[in-house]
Amino acid sequence: MDSCDFTVSVKRRDVVAAVLPLAEQLLAMSNLDLLLPPLDVGIFLCYKKSSNLSPESMVTVIKKALAQTLVSFYPFAGEIVQNHRGEPELLCSNAGVDFVHAYADIELKELDLYHPDFSVHGKLVPVKVRGVLSVQVTELKCGGLVIGCTFDHRAADAHSANMFLTAWAEISQAKPTTHLPSFRRSLFVPRCPLQHDESIDKMYVLLSSIPPPPKDIEVSNDQLLSRIYYIRAKEIDRLQFEASKNGTRRSKIESFSAFLWKTIAEGGNDLSKGVKLGIVVDGRKRLEGREDNLSLQNYFGNVLSIPYITSQHRRIEINDTRNGRGFGARLRGCGCH
Repeated sequence: MDSCDFTVSVKRRDVVAAVLPLAEQLLAMSNLDLLLPPLDVGIFLCYKKSSNLSPESMVTVIKKALAQTLVSFYPFAGEIVQNHRGEPELLCSNAGVDFVHAYADIELKELDLYHPDFSVHGKLVPVKVRGVLSVQVTELKCGGLVIGCTFDHRAADAHSANMFLTAWAEISQAKPTTHLPSFRRSLFVPRCPLQHDESIDKMYVLLSSIPPPPKDIEVSNDQLLSRIYYIRAKEIDRLQFEASKNGTRRSKIESFSAFLWKTIAEGGNDLSKGVKLGIVVDGRKRLEGREDNLSLQNYFGNVLSIPYITSQHRRIEINDTRNGRGFGARLRGCGCH
């Protein structure tokens, strides 16, 4: 059987709300949240067959723990609405999370995780139709489970989602919750008087200043693809060693990103074509002068940036990760540490 061609059947659909009654409230979005367009993000977690519980029992535990976790992470049980200015905000109404219990006629070892767009998206990770979060728990033929979640990126970044998933896992195992979310939007109130770096003017422009698109637009063959890679630690160490010569030590993310960037560029035929690399960076540890670091680390929302760098195939071929002045130096220059 093709590892992307398998059948998923729905066993049950539910709406899971917080186990305790919650007062309805509106939660404003910060300026960092408002930078993001409506965008749903998916994540999935794979588990081997449990020796203690049946798949049905595991789904019951997962669903019960979700209802308990939503008491603290209540925005995930709400919805995004527009205020009188037309800006999105979170309506924390405890309307609940769409929860699907499904079965897939495939074993975990047969899943083609190299092509998640075809083997995972829409099959094991649900397409969200309402609310902020949707969950699907899928039993596999081997007895394993896949937990797929889709959430609205305007409400939470990966750091926030990870806090939620960690708390969910801890509650399902009857463990105390390590981190409780903070919703202190006052942490990101704009400076008064307002200050901004000149680089902001290069990143954003007024829509009115953009000329209309040409009538005859050439259709691009470029496609957005997702890939999942498994890299052994010794290979990362080797890349870091090769990129850190000439007395300069590069980080693991710099070294691997430079290697990946160069590899992708070498696969292109047009040497004049530009190649871009962007890395999502969590800004919580990079904000200085905050009076409450704990609230910042537990902050629920978006605190991210995507520094990027652009070059041409020809320039990338000239530079090499073994050269201390190559990609690592240029990545460091764009803020990827």
